[in-house]
Amino acid sequence: MTILAARAVAHANIALAKYWGKHDAARNLTAVPSLSLTLDGLRTKTEILFDAGLAGDEAFVGDRPLTERPLERVVALIDQLRAMTGVTLRARVTSTNSFPTASGLASSASGFAALALAGARALGLSLSPSELSALARSASASAARSVFGGFVALEAGAEAAVPVAPQDHWNVVMLVAVVTRGAKGVASSEGMGHTARTSPYYRAWVDSAPEVFQEVRRAVQERDLEALGEAMEHSTLLMHACMLASRPSLFYLTPSTLGALDTVRSLRRTGSAAYFTMDAGPHVKVLTLPAHAEQVAHALEVVPGVVEVLSCRPGPAAHEVGADTRP
Repeated sequence: MTILAARAVAHANIALAKYWGKHDAARNLTAVPSLSLTLDGLRTKTEILFDAGLAGDEAFVGDRPLTERPLERVVALIDQLRAMTGVTLRARVTSTNSFPTASGLASSASGFAALALAGARALGLSLSPSELSALARSASASAARSVFGGFVALEAGAEAAVPVAPQDHWNVVMLVAVVTRGAKGVASSEGMGHTARTSPYYRAWVDSAPEVFQEVRRAVQERDLEALGEAMEHSTLLMHACMLASRPSLFYLTPSTLGALDTVRSLRRTGSAAYFTMDAGPHVKVLTLPAHAEQVAHALEVVPGVVEVLSCRPGPAAHEVGADTRP
């Protein structure tokens, strides 16, 4: 019986300069540029098994089988790999995350980056990082960035992400204040389409995002935390203002989210280097320096509704792993 298998680990990335909206939804190309930080503490391990004994494609996240649209996205990526190689075997995909899934912590980014690499390796394809990035992007735009480690950019309309600075470029800490372990109510792809159709602020967001992206890029390259923090928070609030003005409003924030944001501002007033960002979900991510990380983490832990604070450093590129490697 023919069996082809491989395993890979990829890390979620958190955008410092946000993207929200598609230039070309059919091809999954973004409307604005984005720049992210890959995080060592948010990991996905994915195994793919091409097996002649399978009647159809299967995919699991943990013990939960994927169905409908989530399964269709996985199969669409695998179909591209099969088209490249002529292999017709059905596949079983199993992913495990070290962090909450589908709740605004970029599990789709790490998941599809890991799937692209594992699938290519299982079928004997020697794809370049750029080619893997483009493949992952076809399933999830942010997955293009998780193929790379460190600081990564995805330009508006780009097929693939590009590295901006390596993992060891800057010794920063990203603290993730988790406020729920459940899935969010509105998926990002659905939310982007709704925002583009109904928000009167969407055009202003698309017009202003490139300049903020350039500010973030310069600050990363110069390792200027204050400049980065100000631009990062501006990008976050621009994106959420655009969502909030949708009709009906797209509202991911919770009382715990707002409490964490207020805590970050209070910390800064008392001299701690701490700056927030949020994605399409209720969790708050806080960028700081190692010297301030413990104090900031303790302050976030006591915010009502915060269930956990994850401490992350710049993470590595997606990589193939052995069968006994933990996620």
